[in-house]
Amino acid sequence: MSERKITETEILNRVYNATDHEALMSAYRDWAEQYDSDLLDRFGYVAHVATAKALHEALGGSTDARILDAGCGTGLVGEELVKLGYRHIDALDYSADMLAQAARKGIYGERMQADMKHRLPVGDDAYDAVVCTGTFTYGHVTGDAFDELVRIVRPGGVIVFTIREGAYEEYGYRRRMLDLEMADAWELVSFYDTPYQLEEGNTCKMCTYRIPRD
Repeated sequence: MSERKITETEILNRVYNATDHEALMSAYRDWAEQYDSDLLDRFGYVAHVATAKALHEALGGSTDARILDAGCGTGLVGEELVKLGYRHIDALDYSADMLAQAARKGIYGERMQADMKHRLPVGDDAYDAVVCTGTFTYGHVTGDAFDELVRIVRPGGVIVFTIREGAYEEYGYRRRMLDLEMADAWELVSFYDTPYQLEEGNTCKMCTYRIPRD
């Protein structure tokens, strides 16, 4: 996996092929300043817009919802949510450098640096919704991270996330999603393919789940 050329772009290959914490943090540290311009202008990134719209639909336009942007990066999804009227948004990311960029946008309340591979520094049922865009992909986290998202969302709340094409089966995402459905930990609301990066010509799975009410 670490030797595979996933894209034609050097920085994306560094991110997707990272095999440990230091390699991934180094890639994001070097990329943080140019991240937004590269994604939006160079790669034609559109998944952040689609994710915000999917969450807005799942919440029925309840803009007073408390939301966690997990794997927030520089805050692109948060910006889209603010445009839709949401104001109670917290941020979580693995990279301090990316969180620093997100902080400059002034759209988040609490900001947390945390690894989604482990227990998150968040209480049970703390959020009405979690949105997670671009994190379930190569070189990042496996499907086991879904469990923590389920834990921190209240009954009746929603989780909206993308899964990068190609990684869907390989990283165990599909298997864990089905396991959680069978365990009645979450209920599928919608699942479809949507463009991810237009210039790269790839897509992602857009997934929306609801936590069952007690």
